[in-house]
Amino acid sequence: MRLPLLPRSPPLAAAVAAAAMPPRRRGVAKSSPLPPSPPQLSSTPPPVRPIQASKAETADHDDPPPSARRRLPLAAAAVEAQEEWHPLPLSAADLSLPLTLPTGQTFLWRRTSLSPLRFTGAVGPHLVSLSHLPDADDGRLAFLLHNEGGCAASSSSVPAASAALCDYLNAAVPLADLWRQFAAADERFAEVAARIGGGGARVLRQDPVECVFQFLCSSNNNIKRIEKMVWTLAGYGERLGEVGGFVFHRFPTIEQLACVSEQELREAGFGYRAKYIVGTAKELQAKPGGGENWLASLRKKELPEVIEALCTLPGVGPKVAACIALFSLDQNHAIPVDTHVWKVATQYLLPELAGKSLTPKLSVVVADAFVTRFGSYAGWAQNVLFIGQLPAQKVVVAEVTNDNGTPKPIKRKRGGK
Repeated sequence: MRLPLLPRSPPLAAAVAAAAMPPRRRGVAKSSPLPPSPPQLSSTPPPVRPIQASKAETADHDDPPPSARRRLPLAAAAVEAQEEWHPLPLSAADLSLPLTLPTGQTFLWRRTSLSPLRFTGAVGPHLVSLSHLPDADDGRLAFLLHNEGGCAASSSSVPAASAALCDYLNAAVPLADLWRQFAAADERFAEVAARIGGGGARVLRQDPVECVFQFLCSSNNNIKRIEKMVWTLAGYGERLGEVGGFVFHRFPTIEQLACVSEQELREAGFGYRAKYIVGTAKELQAKPGGGENWLASLRKKELPEVIEALCTLPGVGPKVAACIALFSLDQNHAIPVDTHVWKVATQYLLPELAGKSLTPKLSVVVADAFVTRFGSYAGWAQNVLFIGQLPAQKVVVAEVTNDNGTPKPIKRKRGGK
């Protein structure tokens, strides 16, 4: 599916560079990551109103008006001088926010500021904002910890949040080295990489449960409804706080999702996907040792076995399974083949397939061609070429507003039609 064209914008590389270097200075604190500790979760899901009847793009459906909401410390319009930003071991070349968060890997981050560019989301129990430091020559990425598990953040919470973010952002993978290898192996990759700024499009390492249910919502869907569905599902988890007019929740556990009825989701506008979400929650709940452990165990298996296992879940086909495998299960050579990737393949990798229609069998042929060309991290190369197919304004400056008038990004989908 294609998004409507927006007004002309600067070239993508310039737009990304401008977005990554806001003008104002902020306080920065040093931190060292420590292993995170498990939080306590709420087991009571909130009621849900139909998605189609909602006028807000991302608002929590049953929260009171913004003026009546309880605001947590630091989540309520903190004075910028009081904000304490903590650097992460990632430069703008290692991770560019507009090339990573709003490009179809996840649908849960919200752009809560344009100047400076800031994205806010929940990573486990941690409610954080991400931004590039304005006074760092390399556009160093940093995070602001709003709160943890619904409670005010403290200095003791920072190491655990830092460690969780480094894991989520796949910080251990040397992106610059990969891009040099990819550019040497493929002229088209070198061209796209130069056009989007030479680096920064990173593949996330999401929580597998969160990733599975996000991509169940993406099937045969449009972006507006994907975001609403995923935001509605997140509302069944523990409330973490409010930032920029958005109410954030920790993504619910399998047990919390298993308590939701198919009828409730259908009334919320999920359509036929409601039965897949309910069915997958119950299927995972019944796994020996629990669904979380079962999904985590797939990180240690070979890709064909991972795809086969995921396809046993209701509503998961090979393309959605490839998305889940790449974005959460360490299957770095998984290739989700959609119409954009098919176009790249037929133009640059397999021109002999030009004019043919994409079929499941040809999807396998395309995936094999990517792995042959780019190796064990072929999924990362495919992600860059996918972004290269999107107009600049869809990646960086496409936006709508929430119910408070705050800009938020339009996100690309993966795994859908």
